[in-house]
Parts: sequence; structure tokens; C-alpha cells
Amino acid sequence: MPYKKDTICVQGGYRPGTEESRIPPICQSTTFVYEKTQDMADLFDLKADGYFYTRLANPTVAAFEGKVAALEGGAAGIGCSSGMAAITLTVFTLCEAGDNILSSSAIYGGTFNLFAVTLPKLGIETRFFDPDAPAEEIEKLIDGRTKLLFTETIANPAIKILDFDKFAEIARKYGILFAVDNTLATPILCRPFEWGADLVVHSSSKYLDGHAAALGGMIVDGGKFSFKDNPRYLSFNRPDESYHGLVYADLPAAQFAVKCRAQMMRDMGAMMSPQNAFLSWLGCDTLALRMERHSSNAEAVAAYLASHPKIDWVWHASLPGNKYRALAEKYLPDGQGGMLSFGIKGDVRQAAKFMEALRLITQETHVADARSCVLHPASTTHRQLTKEELAQAGVPENLVRLSVGIEHPDDIIADLEGALEHIR
Repeated sequence: MPYKKDTICVQGGYRPGTEESRIPPICQSTTFVYEKTQDMADLFDLKADGYFYTRLANPTVAAFEGKVAALEGGAAGIGCSSGMAAITLTVFTLCEAGDNILSSSAIYGGTFNLFAVTLPKLGIETRFFDPDAPAEEIEKLIDGRTKLLFTETIANPAIKILDFDKFAEIARKYGILFAVDNTLATPILCRPFEWGADLVVHSSSKYLDGHAAALGGMIVDGGKFSFKDNPRYLSFNRPDESYHGLVYADLPAAQFAVKCRAQMMRDMGAMMSPQNAFLSWLGCDTLALRMERHSSNAEAVAAYLASHPKIDWVWHASLPGNKYRALAEKYLPDGQGGMLSFGIKGDVRQAAKFMEALRLITQETHVADARSCVLHPASTTHRQLTKEELAQAGVPENLVRLSVGIEHPDDIIADLEGALEHIR
């Protein structure tokens, strides 16, 4: 009998045996001992499962991988050193010089910079599209070397809700892997695999971790995308000589995850640390409870801000008349998370004056943990973007991003009200 997501949050990823630790022990070791040479050789040849070096796999990290994979309904998880590492490994597992990927332009600024600036230096082109554009317009960007379709469930900080059906149909039509960054929704509010995604990535430093203590990322392979004889993915269908001719497309399951770990994680070493995996595993215990509170708090805050005379506009899909409300009701019926964006009437100086007057809510480069915080993306996370790129990403210069925490909503609103009084 499959467990509900609330139960998986508490019980998933690790089951102790007799006299074993009730929660995963922290295996703070780089390496593991074997008596028989053949046992170790089988691990190196991927003929057996186990642990031989923490750069590739570790028992504590595996517990967290198992929990997140179970929450998402995927076949395998890969713990990474950060969310950016998870996205980078995803691209490199699929692409080589001369290939291209398609990405929504309404994505986190760090991801946009990776795609627009760094990947082209390595010969990988990114073709950006407006996620609200019709399918026909997006399909014009696809050619024979397109390897990835990348989006976010809830765009950061544009708070656009993804139309999964549209993008899943495009991906199926052209045989392209469909990857979704599910950081701001989490599997509690939305499970992308149920809507046609093939791969899910997370910055686990955010809601999954919950307490802003542990940097990390996660890749979850849905396990259903078939690379076999797909001409787009020749590297999956050719023998890997570093593993004695292994053909990843011939594997019975989790073909992407095996290739990603065996090749990319092996060579790039971007594995999550055991300590961070342990902290995030603990944080996930309360994920279902927290997402309910984050969502209800954000709804209350959005409604308050939408009625305030010093606020120009508010983006949160719970608001009546919001452009994405119908999509949110379809894909995120249990809540739209704690992230919202709004515009201060006036210029950037007014936005700065408002944020500096906050007392409970802090100004910081983070989102999606238990504590409420704000940021001005145009001068921080999206600072590297031009004005044209800011507009393309849906980031007006007066935008303030608010990550609503799990404090009492009355206290959050009172702090906002006091800060807004400083704007003249």
C-alpha cells in the first residue's frame, strides 16, 4: 500500500534494522572498507550496489536521496552539493559541445546566468522562450541537437505557474527530456512526474531543508524516459569505455540517474556532504506541515498587500484575477507556496527604504525556509542581467521578492505595515 506524502516526509528514505539507529547515522567518512577484491571491483564496474567513496555515494546521502525520490514518485535521487550543481550535472549528462537546450526565460537568476553566459563558453547553446508563449512558437526553437526542455513549476521571482500539459506535449512530440525545477512548489504541492515531466531538480537548501542550515541540491529521475535508439541521445546508446562498454540505454531503469552518477558525479565531484544530507533529511520530516502554513500565510499576506495604496501590484496565484490562478487550481490545488513578489510604488530608492525599515522580516539572499525574508532581485540575484534580460525574465526594477515564513501571519503583516509607513 503506497503511503501518503505526509507519511513519506517522516518515514521515507531509511528503515533501520534491529539495534540500528532510528534515524540515519552521519557516515562522515570519505571511504569504505572491503575485504574481497572482487567485491570492490564489482562496485567500480557498476555490477553491484554499495559504497566505496563518498564522491559517488554515501549511506547518509542515500537516505536523503531515497526520501526525496519517494516524495516525488521518482525512480532514483542524486544528492548534489547545491541546486546549481544539480542543474549543471543535468545539462552535462545530456549535452556535449554543439548541442542546445530550451529554457523558460522566467527562471532563477543564477540558472539564467549558467544557461546564458557559462554554457556557451563550453559550446552548449541555450534558447530561451517565454513560458506563456504558444506551443507553436516554442517548437520553432527545436532542432536535431536539442537535448533538454527546462522550466520551473513556480518561477522565481516572476511567480508564473507552469502549464505542464503544454510542455509535456512538446517534449513527447519531439522526444526531448522534460526537466522541471520544483524547488518552490515541492512535491507536497505539486509532483511534476504526474504531469508528464521526466526529471525533477531541487535546491534542497530551500523548503526541503527548511531551516537554512544545509546547502544542497537534488536530481530525481522519473525512470520512464527511454533513451533507447533515440537519435538525440547517442551518448546513452554508445558503449562507455570507462565502464567496459556499458550502454546506459540498455539499463532496465533509471538510465539518466546511472549515467549522471557514474560519469558526471564521478568526474566533477559535486556530491552532497553527509552532514548536509543528514540535516536536510531531518528538515523533510516537517515539510508537509510547513508547506501548508507557508501557503496559508502567503495567501493572507498577498491579500493584505493587494489592498495597500503604496503597493503597485502583487503576484501570487491565490489572488482573484491573477493570470495563473486557473493553472494553480489545476496543478497546485493544495496551495501555491510561500513565495510572492510585489512592486513598491515609486523608484528603487523607495523599495530600499521599505526593506531597510523591516524589523521581523530580514533582507537576505535566500528564500523558502521557516523565516520570512525579502530581496530586491534586480540588484542582487538578477544583477548580472541587462534591462532587456530583466524584462524577459519578468523582473521589474521595483520588484520586491518576499518569502513568507511560518511565523504568525498577524506578525508578518504588522511588520510589512510598519515598513510601508516609511514610504512617502
